[in-house]
Amino acid sequence: MNFKISKKKFYDALQIVSYVIAPNSPLPSLSCILVKVENDKITLTASDNNISIQRILTNETDENLNLTVIEEGSITMDARYLLEIVRKIDSDTISIEIIDGALTRFSGTLTEFKINGMRSSDYPKIDFSVPADSFALPAADLLTLIEQTSFAVSVKETRPVLTGVNFKMKGNTLECTATDSYRLAKKTIQLSQEASFCITIPAKTLKILSSIIFNEEEVCISISQKKVQFRFDHTVLQSSLLEGEYPETERLIPASFAYSLTLDREDLINAIDRTSFIKNDNMTIIRLQCSSDEIVMMNKSQEIGESREILHADKYEGEPLDISFSGKYVSEAAKVLKGQSIKIEFTGEMKPFVLKNTMDETILQLVLPVRTYN
Repeated sequence: MNFKISKKKFYDALQIVSYVIAPNSPLPSLSCILVKVENDKITLTASDNNISIQRILTNETDENLNLTVIEEGSITMDARYLLEIVRKIDSDTISIEIIDGALTRFSGTLTEFKINGMRSSDYPKIDFSVPADSFALPAADLLTLIEQTSFAVSVKETRPVLTGVNFKMKGNTLECTATDSYRLAKKTIQLSQEASFCITIPAKTLKILSSIIFNEEEVCISISQKKVQFRFDHTVLQSSLLEGEYPETERLIPASFAYSLTLDREDLINAIDRTSFIKNDNMTIIRLQCSSDEIVMMNKSQEIGESREILHADKYEGEPLDISFSGKYVSEAAKVLKGQSIKIEFTGEMKPFVLKNTMDETILQLVLPVRTYN
């Protein structure tokens, strides 16, 4: 293996594939990146055994790559060393050559490194075959639905299926849902094609995906019973799906409401932030009292103190209401709703309530109240 390539382009590609690598993998090979050079292209592969990524570099797809292949071949190298060496080489173009077995030389204008790698045959075989069922999604829509749902997944492994976002498609309607049993986020998107499936994608996969999608117009998503694959910009990111039946969440969303509060979204977020230092058992519990006369937000801790703030509401409908909830959950829900104003709808003091963007019906956030004894 012997080739020359643009340092910046090679480093950028290495950074993208390194996102999936687990820092403390029990398998040494999974701490590495597989570099394969053939004809006029380079293929970079990395995996943590559940999430895998492959990126192809060619002069045809990137005129600034400046790739010159002198000799074909492949090598597996520790991702940390590979990234650090490429980053520190003092040249716009770098040369990489296997000189003895797995010993690899990296050369710049004035700098040279010799690093031991591993034979490519030691790297696990990864099946990147494309699943039969596919659909396309604008990259901007995909990034938005990840942002508006994935924060609500569970961080506990007691129910693994809740650590991911459920993608359910019926006809041309795609519903994406996340819940940790205390809150729920749901985003609905209308697509141009029809399909029928129900899969749960790990939140970790979606987080990586949102970090490596840049200015792509469209992402092709292919699914099977075992895996999901995202293809864009000469890159393939694939992941195992979470096993288990996702809970039926539709029944959690109230069909009607007895109270509604419309107010400025930023005002609500800022009011919660001002009182977030007052915690009970490391939680910020907000008490909200609503009436036609005023809207009052309160927080109290015997150890720290208390706060009280009157909120300006655009509109309140219903009888007087006294409800408590997690400030963190409501603040996070309000942040992803976007827009200037939000509408909060209640059914009762100890029943789930929903937050909506008044100008966007495709996104819904649900939060369970907290019982207090103030």
